[in-house]
Amino acid sequence: TKDPDEIVETLIRLRPSFGAVNLEDISAPRCFEIEKRVIEALDCPVMHDDQHGTAIVVLAALKGAVTVQDRDLHQLRVVISGAGAAGVACANILLAAGIADVTVLDSKGIVSADRKDLNEVKVDLAARTNPAGRRGGTAEALNGADVFLGVSAGTVPEELIATMAKDSIVFALSNPDPEIHPDIARKHAAIVATGRSDFPNQINNVLAFPGVFRGALDAGA
Repeated sequence: TKDPDEIVETLIRLRPSFGAVNLEDISAPRCFEIEKRVIEALDCPVMHDDQHGTAIVVLAALKGAVTVQDRDLHQLRVVISGAGAAGVACANILLAAGIADVTVLDSKGIVSADRKDLNEVKVDLAARTNPAGRRGGTAEALNGADVFLGVSAGTVPEELIATMAKDSIVFALSNPDPEIHPDIARKHAAIVATGRSDFPNQINNVLAFPGVFRGALDAGA
């Protein structure tokens, strides 16, 4: 079923037989409603892997990258391509980690407060991101940026990666096709990662959620 009511009702009925819920591959904005309702209905840990799993590994990888580069995480200017479940969650965790300059792109360009075509989730996101008030698309967002985070099904041209700041970081996490091939990104970026296990520097939510759940179950969360 794709019906939120049926998904929630099914989980309530199954609750006596499991210890936690991992929601997987539910698209935005429906995933936010389902997650909220399941959390309210159940007395056990609930995680949406595409949101929280992705956000956890992205923050961990970014902390690793700035450690290698001896940079201050809080001074980074981050561009996130994708305003779905993963993009919103990544923006939230990066903001919570103290990165002030986060710009999010959807299929129509920079998510900004002046746009009239935003859903409720993106309206909230627009109010908390893009502090410089940038307008336009990928080209305007990436010019001078320190970090590109791709969590969309789109592509980013090499010439735009070339406009990023010195020692830039590129996390092209779309699967199976990264937003830009890592060999091409490496011509311009100091650190490059993808979501694939057959490329170096894999960043994938599979690296996080088994440990998150084990910890939650051990703690009786």
